Amino acid sequence: MNAMAAARHENASGLRDALASWFNQQTRQGLVATDRQFKLVLWNRWMEIHSGRSAAQVIGQSLFDLYPAARVHGLRDYFESALAGQVTVASHGLHRFLLPLPATNADLGFTEMPQSAHIGPLSNGAEVVGVVMMLEDVSDRLASEAELRKQIEAQQIARAVAERASRAKDDFLSTLSHEMRNPLSAVLGWAKVLLTHKVIDRELQERALHAIERNAAAQVTMIDDMLDMARIVAGKLRLEMQPVDLVSVALAAVDVITPSADTKRIAVRTRLDPKTPQILGDPNRLQQVIWNLLSNSLKFTEPGGSVDLFLEPVGKYARVIVSDTGQGISPEFLPYVFERFRQNDASSKRRHGGLGLGLSLVRELVELHGGTVTAASEGDGKGATFTVNLPTIMSQEIRGSRLLNHTGSKSAPPSLADIRVLVVDDESDAREFVVTVLEQSGATVSAVGSSLEAVEAMLAAFPEQLPHVLISDIGMPGDDGYDLIRRIRSLPREQGGHTPAMAVTGYATPADIERALVAGYQSHLSKPMDPAALVAAVADLIKGRPR
Repeated sequence: MNAMAAARHENASGLRDALASWFNQQTRQGLVATDRQFKLVLWNRWMEIHSGRSAAQVIGQSLFDLYPAARVHGLRDYFESALAGQVTVASHGLHRFLLPLPATNADLGFTEMPQSAHIGPLSNGAEVVGVVMMLEDVSDRLASEAELRKQIEAQQIARAVAERASRAKDDFLSTLSHEMRNPLSAVLGWAKVLLTHKVIDRELQERALHAIERNAAAQVTMIDDMLDMARIVAGKLRLEMQPVDLVSVALAAVDVITPSADTKRIAVRTRLDPKTPQILGDPNRLQQVIWNLLSNSLKFTEPGGSVDLFLEPVGKYARVIVSDTGQGISPEFLPYVFERFRQNDASSKRRHGGLGLGLSLVRELVELHGGTVTAASEGDGKGATFTVNLPTIMSQEIRGSRLLNHTGSKSAPPSLADIRVLVVDDESDAREFVVTVLEQSGATVSAVGSSLEAVEAMLAAFPEQLPHVLISDIGMPGDDGYDLIRRIRSLPREQGGHTPAMAVTGYATPADIERALVAGYQSHLSKPMDPAALVAAVADLIKGRPR
């Protein structure tokens, strides 16, 4: 029996030695053991590698003499708890630095290695003889967690942006429906009054016609704003650049808004410095900028208030300032005042209409001219000021250039006498409107309601009766306007295959215009159209062509 006991003792001793050797050589985790006085009795290979101290240097020394900073991290408290015989304590999440070991990942910015630990009592039977601690480098794990947090935050931000965009889209569609229905209701309402009343006095008739014109114009403005924004977003807004006298442009914009200002009893005051140098730009778009700013100020200014327009040279810039005594802009909304579809009050209780595109268009158009625009307000009820800076041109040849006159009297519309026009539109009202306008300008007009009828009319005409101009809608049942122009262009010259053609249509995006021109039309006019613009477009189309 003694021999068997001795053998068992020898085997156990060998096992302990093997385990001790394994623990000492372990390089995946740090293993530290101390006696009850915290003197080190185990310091494995991992600890040697990461501390730079060999086991021979530290065994027998006090852990907290070697690493006084470990007390700051609360490590001694855990060791004393372990000596008291408490269960193993996991330090995950309790503190990040246990021993001041060098960081292995400099990108994390740590001066010490972030470590997790398991700490527990080291027992010899029923007696606690020391403390054992297992350390692990968690630099990579923390980096992964940090990256995961970044990804989650990015996803949350993206989700919030998408939700805001979705809400903005819903708000915009709701606003668009409201803003389009209001003028449409007035147009239809007054039209029914004119149609259903057998006897209408002249005053009521004029009121009805003015209301129809005013509300239809409001719808056109909204549609134009949306199309302009679509062109800008698509990068297809074209500027007709030329030397521009901003004084003339500003006066033209004031002329447009004066009737509205008079109706609201708002004083519009101007101070335009005639010495302001010219700029290189599109006069129509610059007038749109100033008009939008003036209209915005009128909208938010109460009767009896005032709107001021200033123009002056400032260094290399021409500065346009529009200031009002209106309701002002809240500090919370001021940073977003030029964002598209954003309105300070988009609720159903808002006092002022609009799509929230006017100021966004101002910023886009100003920036396309190389300028800047800013907004300022002292807050609600304290008015607002918009400042536009546009770079000037000072060369001698520019000073001598001829400028377009946007404020002079309108020239007489061109005559279309002896011009034959074929009009194609499936909508009888639209077709009759075009026919009436062209006939009043002297043209001889034939009108049909389909592409098939148009081709038949061309084929039936003798060469001397072929139309000088073809005007066609695009959206028609059966063969549409694209099919028609392709059929026409396939005909020989003597049958009208080279007839100048204009697309007059409600399809008015940049892509629609390009498609019409590629299909074979020479020009494009968007519905609804101004009668003068229609006549001028026909006159331009036949310039230089034999009649």
